[in-house]
Amino acid sequence: MAQSARIVETIEYREGDGPAVEIREGPVEVSVTELDATLSWVDGETHGSTAIPIDDFRRYVEEGKIKLGESEQVEN
Repeated sequence: MAQSARIVETIEYREGDGPAVEIREGPVEVSVTELDATLSWVDGETHGSTAIPIDDFRRYVEEGKIKLGESEQVEN
């Protein structure tokens, strides 16, 4: 089950042996399994998604770089 979260400080992930890729600050949806956390986001017309190891995800939460249960508030 997905939950909302907010990236409050830029985080990085690595796809295989490739270079580190940044996930920018802003709202994301998070789905957690025993092995990884999948982060999904929208940046303009671009949709992004990546799976990061669960240990990295937990570290980012502990460091305060990811705030769970927070989403972007839209003002009318």
